Amino acid sequence: MVTDRKTTKSPRSRPARQWPSMADVATMAGVSSQTVSRVANNRENVDENTREKVLSAMQELGYRPNTAARALVTGRFGALGVVSFDVGAHGNARTLAAIADAAHEADFSVNFMGVRAQTEAAVRRAFQHLMLQSVDGIVLVESQMLDTPSLRLPPSMPVVVADGDTGHRYPHVDFDQAHGAHSVVSHLLGLGHRTVWHLAGPRDSFAARRRAESWQRTLTAAGAPVPPVLYGDWSAESGYRAGLGIARRREVTAVFAANDQMALGVLRALRESGRDVPGDISVAGFDDIAEAAYLHPPLTTVHQDFEVVGRHCVSLLLDQIEGRTDGPRRRAVEPVLVVRSSTAPPPPHTSA
Repeated sequence: MVTDRKTTKSPRSRPARQWPSMADVATMAGVSSQTVSRVANNRENVDENTREKVLSAMQELGYRPNTAARALVTGRFGALGVVSFDVGAHGNARTLAAIADAAHEADFSVNFMGVRAQTEAAVRRAFQHLMLQSVDGIVLVESQMLDTPSLRLPPSMPVVVADGDTGHRYPHVDFDQAHGAHSVVSHLLGLGHRTVWHLAGPRDSFAARRRAESWQRTLTAAGAPVPPVLYGDWSAESGYRAGLGIARRREVTAVFAANDQMALGVLRALRESGRDVPGDISVAGFDDIAEAAYLHPPLTTVHQDFEVVGRHCVSLLLDQIEGRTDGPRRRAVEPVLVVRSSTAPPPPHTSA
């Protein structure tokens, strides 16, 4: 007797998922495959109604353009890579967002690679990972590893450094961290403070190191005493812990925190310890976060224009991608001191 048996395919025998093709998009949109190709490659010779129909069909079908094929037509993959350390830091996060916005305006997507360890091996792995994703260029944000002579980034990949290349080995966008720190310290000394204490960021941060070095140089040039450096980790909590210690030092009349979050923690610690700001101690920060103007008291700080940084990074990458070699290799972004009511002259009995 013959019995019918239902047969089932082994999971290994299942066919691979078939992604929608350009022909499928063309059929749904009622246009030719050539029109779909023009839309996929962002060509201008397509009227807007047709473009919208094609884009709608792509979205409904889940169509994914063949980036390799598009690169053969356009000479680019349409994606930029970003490698960044300490993504939780306000400045790095804002820089990444600004680069993404500028890339979008230039019709590029952004692939992000966060790296924890500041080592040559970690940087190389990050670059290899992004290159496998077919990016047209890479922005490296605030890396102290560029001060390591042995570090060599892939010569075939356009690279721009955002705030980190002191040797000027690569096209770079430079936040003038030193100028920003100098302006804060000079402001406080100009108010009559005998010296300025500094709450620095992490020791492995390029930006923190430059701000601390400028703080020390400015005090030394003014003939002011240089107090021991205090260290935080960019967080308000670390600022609070440092602030509790500062509150116990009656000789302290001015504090420069390397970012606004730490300054916020210092403000709370001083308030809880019964120290008035700015009556007893002036406090200044760095970054000009959106909340800085609404703290109690409003915070004196250094404003950094991250949107300009993003535009400069993308512009320098496009110069390389498109073979323009006559443009500048460095773009500088000058920070601006914003004076608010958290800083004032020291108490009369402590003035110089």
